[in-house]
Amino acid sequence: MRIFFFIAALFATSSSHADWHYDKQAIMGTEVHLQFWVDDDSRAPVISHAVMDEFRRIDAALSPYKEDSELSRVNREAGKGAVKISQELADIIQKSLYYSDKTGGAFDITFATLGSLYDFRKGQKADQKITDELLPAVNFRHVELDSKQQTLVFRDPRTKIDLGGIAKGYSVDRAVSILQSFGVQNASVSAGGDARLLGDKRGKPWLIGIRHPRDRSKNAAVIPLENTAISTSGDYERFFIDDDDHRVHHIFNPATGQPTETDTGDTGSDQDKLISVSIIGPQGFDTDPLSTSVFVLGKQRGLALIEQLHNFEAIVIDANHRMFFSSGLQQ
Repeated sequence: MRIFFFIAALFATSSSHADWHYDKQAIMGTEVHLQFWVDDDSRAPVISHAVMDEFRRIDAALSPYKEDSELSRVNREAGKGAVKISQELADIIQKSLYYSDKTGGAFDITFATLGSLYDFRKGQKADQKITDELLPAVNFRHVELDSKQQTLVFRDPRTKIDLGGIAKGYSVDRAVSILQSFGVQNASVSAGGDARLLGDKRGKPWLIGIRHPRDRSKNAAVIPLENTAISTSGDYERFFIDDDDHRVHHIFNPATGQPTETDTGDTGSDQDKLISVSIIGPQGFDTDPLSTSVFVLGKQRGLALIEQLHNFEAIVIDANHRMFFSSGLQQ
């Protein structure tokens, strides 16, 4: 009897093997893609489930569209007085304010004060009168974070925040941490325009395509990467064309309270307007806000910002569909 059980155990063990595993689910208003190598494929469902659950947890906490999320509660209450927040939200807001200061306000989570009035599915935007009235409330300096007390208050009661420019980058980092806790050493996880790569693709680099901004069937570039993060922001992700034939997209310029201007014209300024920005760096928590920042800053100031930062590179496409690289990639 003991021999029988021993043989059965050996047979069960030998049925599992190492392999790549894939998962794709709709979370955070986008598609989350997961690919990872595991030595024992019987563990793959548990690992995949843990990663996707983490995306759902973050979405439940940080979504501006869920009434019971912590972010929605903050937007309802922080304009009336100090609100107690979680350590996680405090950390994300602190990082957001860091990049607001670093970019001179090009990255600003208070864009939601006006951005929340846009409906990209219905093709609706805030009119100029409302924009002029609420523009003073769009200012990251209105966000007062007390890190020690873990409280948040908005100095202007009309101010609202949205973490869409940093939450997905944060999420892919969290996903990689979970994969590592299971002993996974080779993986790719992406959410919309944000991706984090763990290790390489078993002896080969990961090949990451940067979508052509005006032809979704093509890549503008394919970049070999490993053990890094890459975030792409473009005016093609969520947009509609208005009655004046202008592209209205989701990346707002906090200085104007409106989507960053990317439409081409006859002026030389089109050389500075960007329609796609990809940032490569150690973690999505930084590449995500940086891709938004560079998009708003434009080619000249945006690339100058990246040149000042250690371990970050940029690929930008201007309004005339020309591609430019930061100095590290040019080599």
